[in-house]
Amino acid sequence: MRFHRKIFLTMALAITGISLIFISMTHFVVTKAIDAGIHEARQKEVASLMSQLTNYYLDHEQSWDGLAQTDLLKDIDRESPGILIRSKDKQVVLKQGDMQERLITRLGVKRSIAIDGNTVGQLYYYDPDVANFNKIMIGIPISVIFVLIGSGTLLILISLVIAYQLSRWLSSPLRVLLPAIEQLGKGELGVQAHVKAQDEYGEIADAFNEMSVKLEKAEEVRRNLTADIAHELRTPLTIVSGKLDHLQQQGQPVPPETFLPIQDELIRLNQLVEDLRTLSLAEAGKLQLNQTEVDLAELSKRICQAIEPLAEDKEISLQLEVNADQTTLQVDPDRIKQVLMNLLTNAIRHTPSHGTISVRMQNDSRQYLSMIVQDSGTGISPEHLPHLFDRFYRTDEARTRDGGGTGLGLAIAKQFVLSHGGTIEVESQLHQGTTFIIKLPY
Repeated sequence: MRFHRKIFLTMALAITGISLIFISMTHFVVTKAIDAGIHEARQKEVASLMSQLTNYYLDHEQSWDGLAQTDLLKDIDRESPGILIRSKDKQVVLKQGDMQERLITRLGVKRSIAIDGNTVGQLYYYDPDVANFNKIMIGIPISVIFVLIGSGTLLILISLVIAYQLSRWLSSPLRVLLPAIEQLGKGELGVQAHVKAQDEYGEIADAFNEMSVKLEKAEEVRRNLTADIAHELRTPLTIVSGKLDHLQQQGQPVPPETFLPIQDELIRLNQLVEDLRTLSLAEAGKLQLNQTEVDLAELSKRICQAIEPLAEDKEISLQLEVNADQTTLQVDPDRIKQVLMNLLTNAIRHTPSHGTISVRMQNDSRQYLSMIVQDSGTGISPEHLPHLFDRFYRTDEARTRDGGGTGLGLAIAKQFVLSHGGTIEVESQLHQGTTFIIKLPY
């Protein structure tokens, strides 16, 4: 069953049920109100008769014998009164008054005669006023029922029309969204659902549209990744294959130094495969970390000392500044060293001569230690920043293939930091330098 029909049926049942309950309750209240008015109007007479009858029944050894000779109407000051007494087995034991038995039982006031919780008879009291009241009590509820049924039917019909239109209105965004979902299920990535509602349906549609775009981008990344891997593998394999073909065609003894370029390409190929393996493990959360207590200030100092010759060759000033009182964390020193080495070598590569590179460490509240790598280099264009940590992503300004890297360094660095429960962010302005901010939890 379609969604809007379920809504319509639910609302229809609810409206019908509420209407029936309203009609029943109205009839009940009106009937009880009139009945209570009648009983209140003849309370004195009925109470007197009930008292006399109870005393008579007890005085005559719990029997109605001889009751017919008792004049119970002598104290009733009403016009043309009448009473009827029945025993517990429904036999008439007394009838006084000029009215027919049928009228007395139908239009009179009925009371059960009970002694010690046991019903021993029934009292019916009648006078013209009571009869008129009962006629009204019979007529008004019937009239009320007819009025309520008529108006209720009209109300139900109007409500059902409104409910049907409302159900279609509520389900209309879904009718737009479902075809888009079906298209996405068939592989049409990037499809958009044009839902304009400013409510939860609109939020669902926006989430779907965003998911569709992300899936399209993910598929594009996957295709690009396959192409990038093929390209990265093709280059060293082509070089190795060409070198070996050339040597084979020469048909002469090969000196050992001739194999050095081939060995370099094999090393580069192995490094690419190892980087891909490491990155895959990190993304899958299966990267093994050998965590120990490490003083990151001391580790950063050693890394800066190791990389300082590269900075001096370009006349770049390399500075280390520690403004944190606690720099010892439980980390894998090799992974963190690889992260810092990657950021610093990138900074040196893209910082012009006489530039500066600084490594700062500071407390970021009591939960995180911040490590900031900042350079005064060429900077990165804003459109490249969201993709900087993607696999094989390079920009002409910031990441070229001339450096000989695999294009996986920043992607691996990010996964190493995430594996430690930390975060890594980048801030950059073109021609004004780049800043990487790493936060590691204490």
